Amino acid sequence: MPAFLALLFAYVLSQFYRAFLAVVASDLSRDLGLGPAELGMVSAVWFVAFAFAQFPVGWALDRFGPRRTIAGFMTAAVAGAGLLSLAMGYAGALAAMALIGVGCAPVLMGSMYLFGRIYPAHRFTMLSSLMLGLAAAGNLLGATPLALAAEALGWRTAIAGIAAITALAVAVVFAVIRDPPMLAAEARASAMAGLADVAAIRSLWPMLPLTFVGYAVVISTRALWIGPFFGEVHGFDATARGNAALAMAAAMAVGALAYGPMERLLGHPKPAVLIGSIATAACFLGVGVWGVRDATVSILLLTAIGFLGMTYAVFMSHACLFFSPALLGRGVTFMNFSFIGGAGVAQWLSGLFVEAAQRAGEPPSVTFGRLFLIFGAVLLAAAAVYAAAPRGILRR
Repeated sequence: MPAFLALLFAYVLSQFYRAFLAVVASDLSRDLGLGPAELGMVSAVWFVAFAFAQFPVGWALDRFGPRRTIAGFMTAAVAGAGLLSLAMGYAGALAAMALIGVGCAPVLMGSMYLFGRIYPAHRFTMLSSLMLGLAAAGNLLGATPLALAAEALGWRTAIAGIAAITALAVAVVFAVIRDPPMLAAEARASAMAGLADVAAIRSLWPMLPLTFVGYAVVISTRALWIGPFFGEVHGFDATARGNAALAMAAAMAVGALAYGPMERLLGHPKPAVLIGSIATAACFLGVGVWGVRDATVSILLLTAIGFLGMTYAVFMSHACLFFSPALLGRGVTFMNFSFIGGAGVAQWLSGLFVEAAQRAGEPPSVTFGRLFLIFGAVLLAAAAVYAAAPRGILRR
């Protein structure tokens, strides 16, 4: 239990960092002179840095274990948050968010590494879902509480405070976590060893499109566009935008917790992922058609997207059925690279999309309506490919 709580503390901060920009986007745009494309890139670079850090993280987990890997990498998040609180322009913000992304990269994967080494598949799903659900408190902190803190203290002071809390999390992880015994194959591992073996697992191939877009469209909405959408389309002020983000964040927390029992009820991860993905796509299409006309409908549908779209843990449980123990660290980080890399690409492209629409003089309701329709369509297409993925043998 102490180890779980230490990891949870660190992952709460990781969740905060991936979602907080939506609430302070207007402040950053004003103070740092950022346009929509630049704002999208500032958000995206966190995910890009996080994604590419998965490769050294996977090697480090297999070679050194989660204790030193998580604590070591998280020092970059401390530095990045401090830099962001002092940033004076676009370049500084980019560098800061890249450091934060690298620092957050091993937290969930280190947790899943421990769960996968110690527990059978169904316990992996439950513990991972519990971690994701409880850590969504960071998502909640990055909504209304951050909006209130930024309004009272200024966004720079609020982020500097989070940097100090992150430093405390590093100390707690290093003091509490204990590594599982190293496997013989891990002692011989090099940084890129095993990645080709993971990529060659044909059972994973039909899973990759959904890995790339399933989480991406949900977190892009929560982390970047929910604030501008409600502000520009429905006229919400800062607190109201924070409350809308809070509703989606709370739904994401509940959804992450719900997918563990759902997997147990359905008997396998795959149907839970497929049902959730199709339902999430339908809600995106609903926002694109009806949500742009009615704020209440938007809030309800985006809250539903937050709940239904949290298939991450159960999806990872499905992928883990195809990894040997010696490949587990690099296997989960390979999949996470696709999850987080997709999120970075989605935010970058969506930023370009929104800026192009603004330059063309398109009304915000049309721009965001089209954006959410695109999100729904690509998610449906990826779910159709995932339907062909093998189930794998579930080890109880």
